Amino acid sequence: MKKSLIALAFGTLGLGIAEFVMMGILPDVAKNLHISIATAGHLISAYALGVCVGAPMLILARKFPLKRILMGLVAIVMIGNICASLAPNYWVMLVARFISGLPHGAYFGVASIVAEKLADKGKGSEAVSIMIAGMTIANLFGVPLGTSLSASISWRLTFLLVGAWSVIIMYYIWRWVPQVENLPDTGLKGQFRFLKSPAPWLLLGATMLGNGGVFCWYSYVNPLLTHVSGFSPHSITFFMVLAGFGMVVGNLTGGKMSDKYTPGRVAAFAQGCICIVLLLIFFFARVPWLSVLLMCLCTAGLFAVSSPQQVLLIRYSKGGEMLGAASVQVAFNLGNAIGAYCGGLPLQANMGYQYPALIGAPFALCGFILLTIFFKKYESLKVSSLS
Repeated sequence: MKKSLIALAFGTLGLGIAEFVMMGILPDVAKNLHISIATAGHLISAYALGVCVGAPMLILARKFPLKRILMGLVAIVMIGNICASLAPNYWVMLVARFISGLPHGAYFGVASIVAEKLADKGKGSEAVSIMIAGMTIANLFGVPLGTSLSASISWRLTFLLVGAWSVIIMYYIWRWVPQVENLPDTGLKGQFRFLKSPAPWLLLGATMLGNGGVFCWYSYVNPLLTHVSGFSPHSITFFMVLAGFGMVVGNLTGGKMSDKYTPGRVAAFAQGCICIVLLLIFFFARVPWLSVLLMCLCTAGLFAVSSPQQVLLIRYSKGGEMLGAASVQVAFNLGNAIGAYCGGLPLQANMGYQYPALIGAPFALCGFILLTIFFKKYESLKVSSLS
């Protein structure tokens, strides 16, 4: 494996911890800052808002070398998380979380382009999946570690470690990532020209809806496992590690299969599987071992579509590749927010914790339909001509 791709994966590892650890340490943060858990939930939204604002701003840096952009983005990650670790009150923490989210989508966009440029011929999707692997490893090890540190010492230490990790990321990007050829500058208007085609909209819509479907269920997986599947609360950390393992396997498999069978076909197949698994979760959540197995399959599917979608957005955003690749994370985070809200609706109506999965299934189905349309319209003809 190329060291340059490992350096890029170090970056997504830090971003993954910064984004997802808040869900595990929310009660500790709320107690320390003297706010309610509901108010502390705005800290998650502030990060997502930062992602949505930061990604389009990437076009302002389009003339800079890609390696320099990566270094600058990681510096913002460091500043945001160190500020979060030192935040004296809720409002400072809210601003720090917003700053931490600003480089998230932009980093994924630039790192995806660099990874594909550094990849061996015919290995572009696999290279992007290695870059994204840091995010899955964050869910496998980083988030449980951060949650444990918060419970045993302080939640502030978790963000301080992300800030310190950012220094290591900058060093290895500087050391291991070579200078790559800059993208041609198509001007400010040229950055948005790719949006005139239906292809990126199909992909972004599929990302938002497909991810929203998963997060209808995943946002409430903790009470599902304890109240419906019957597991003890102490076992949840172990199951979160299993969910992270599913993400790792799904991500690497999705990247490898995309190079073999085309990204659109793999993404559509994985999204279709997610829809089926969500329905199975609704019907079989009361069977403990099956509930855990389905959880792992669903998280694997979530990241099996990630690298194909990231690669496809780069390929179908000519002239605005950085904005196209970064916009995937905007759609991803919008899906998170929509999914968490819609998944909570049946719970507000006093329905069981298995119902969010049922709500998520139509979202996943819509994502599958959009990806299937994309494949039929843009990839199947190419596959037929090659065969």
